Amino acid sequence: MSSQAVGQPSQMPASPRSFVPFLFAGKVFPVGQKTPESAGIMRKTKYSWGAFVGRGSKLEKMSGENARMLPKTTHEERMKQEAKRRGKLKTMAGKLLKVVASGKETAEEKAGSEDVAGNLLKMATRRKEVEGETPAEETICGFIEQGKFFEACDHIYGLEHSGNDGVGMSESLYMLLAERMWTVVAEALSGSGRMFLEPLQSVGESLKWEKQKKAEWLGSSQETESVSTWSPNFWRKDLEEKLIQYMAAQIPHFDSSSNTDETALKQHLSQLEMTFLPSLEHRSGFFKEAGLLVTYTHCCHASLSSHLSTLTDRKNFSFSQGLLVYEWGLKMYKSGSETCLRPGQTPQHSLSLGVQCLVWIILKTEEKLLAVARREVGKALKEAFDIGKPPCADAAVIQILTEKMKAAGLVSESLSEKVEAVCLEECLRFLESYENEVRSALQLDGCPGICSSLRILENCCILRTVWHKLTYICSASTGQDVKVNGFLDRMEDGITEHFLQTVTSKVKGTLKEHFKKCDSGFDHILESLKQSFLAFGKKKTDTYEALVKAVNIIIITEYVQALLTTSRKPSSVQRRRIVSKIEEDHRMLQTFFKECLGPAAGALKDPVKAILELIQTSDAEGMKIALLPILKEFPDLRKEHLSAVLDMKDSLSREDRAALLKAFHDNCRESEANLLFADIEVKPRKYGLCGCLCC
Repeated sequence: MSSQAVGQPSQMPASPRSFVPFLFAGKVFPVGQKTPESAGIMRKTKYSWGAFVGRGSKLEKMSGENARMLPKTTHEERMKQEAKRRGKLKTMAGKLLKVVASGKETAEEKAGSEDVAGNLLKMATRRKEVEGETPAEETICGFIEQGKFFEACDHIYGLEHSGNDGVGMSESLYMLLAERMWTVVAEALSGSGRMFLEPLQSVGESLKWEKQKKAEWLGSSQETESVSTWSPNFWRKDLEEKLIQYMAAQIPHFDSSSNTDETALKQHLSQLEMTFLPSLEHRSGFFKEAGLLVTYTHCCHASLSSHLSTLTDRKNFSFSQGLLVYEWGLKMYKSGSETCLRPGQTPQHSLSLGVQCLVWIILKTEEKLLAVARREVGKALKEAFDIGKPPCADAAVIQILTEKMKAAGLVSESLSEKVEAVCLEECLRFLESYENEVRSALQLDGCPGICSSLRILENCCILRTVWHKLTYICSASTGQDVKVNGFLDRMEDGITEHFLQTVTSKVKGTLKEHFKKCDSGFDHILESLKQSFLAFGKKKTDTYEALVKAVNIIIITEYVQALLTTSRKPSSVQRRRIVSKIEEDHRMLQTFFKECLGPAAGALKDPVKAILELIQTSDAEGMKIALLPILKEFPDLRKEHLSAVLDMKDSLSREDRAALLKAFHDNCRESEANLLFADIEVKPRKYGLCGCLCC
């Protein structure tokens, strides 16, 4: 073909490529010109040119004539190759996104991953590589897609220190790498084959690499910078979160918020032992080969510990349920079964970690178990000794305090000793709070009445009996014994004093108009006291008998006081009515004390009976005879007392009265004993100013 032919387009074929020369090795070859090496050179030129225009690094460095020398078709081919390379990178990133999106990620995480891929694509198109080399970001994406995470780490690190925009791109690549690693971990956990072993091993190598590079980075010139500025960061923490999330999802469901059934809890613990732990053990060998056994085992412990903590942190968690969890943990510790918690053929550090985890679970369960025991014992004691309710039997209280010790003893002797100590401490704490409650009740204006006071006293008696029995059953210390007796002594003294003051006040108020009214309410007071005493008397304690005798003295004293200070000038009708009332009251008092004390009531002094016998004797000589035993039994009887009694005698002459007073004067003895009449004040009658004995 001649040069003239080249200039005549009408005579040339229709293909425009006929006019485009080849530029190769610094020479221009027109189309159609034959050379000895044309066939081979054309083939080699085609591939070399394709590779050349596909990269374009040197092409951008050309300027001036060299750029203008490129034919139009070559420029188009270069653009096609560049578009192809960009499409390949986009495809890789898209595949990674699909894999990541197929996992359990949220919509926000997926959107974030898409942004990362987009940023990588934009940065990759801006980077220009030297001729014949694959772009670094494309190589890294290839490693990530193939599961070669360790190689990807090295390349990202190199890219990060290569300058230009390597730092910004490396952060995005680290993020994409981490997402792909966690996807591989999730696939390894859910898969049944060994197809994920190599990428899982690469995950383990990448974690070691991250730890080493982080240590190097912290030891270099970045000493003053924060640890959080290292990228990548928190990979191991992210892996642990993924593992714990997976393991938590494998735990059998148990509605811990409302389920209080011990049988259901037993079944759940059995499921953990027979299903959950073996499934974790099945995966542990796989993670051991990948070099991730320590992290995997740690997550097993964390997952199990968290679940058991959830079970034992419930508000409705009972002592018996806590004992089941404690017994289960102790069983797992003692059994040495081939689980991931105590693997039989694992390195020593893994075995120690398993033992430590089980010990931690046992100790935490024990701590909560003792807290529940303290709470339940305190609640039971408070209900048993409620001031507003009838007291319970001491045997019931002993059962409250010892049943938990016995139940714990069936599981562990050391646990039983700790439960015993907690029960004794709670008993002391309850006594202290009960004493404060009683003290507050006594200080209030609406202080407890007769019935409530007796209940408190009865509670003190029961508590004293219970404590004495506990000291035989349990190993109570001397200090505890002193404290308990101190609490009880103070409460008994305080409530007894208050009770006697209350009885005195009520009886005095009732007897004030007793001999002037038909119904003063004295009989109602006696009936109320009798019912309260009979309820209290079921225990037949020394305190009870002493209390009834003290009430006897109060009632008799107040009754005689009211009798001797009544009107000193009663009419004959009034005298007969008063004597009749005394007879009725005396029968009622005798019945009251006989029912409350039984045979012991016969030993009580009875001045009312002596007064009745004296005023019911018909003649003066008989009255003198009846007076002698009165003076012997009541040596503190004074003249004004006898004079007041004689005022109630119907048809007693002045001479007989004077004879009786003289007999009193001749037989009375000075006595310092304060038995009954010493506290009764009676003003003498004033018949005249003669000063004779008859006055």
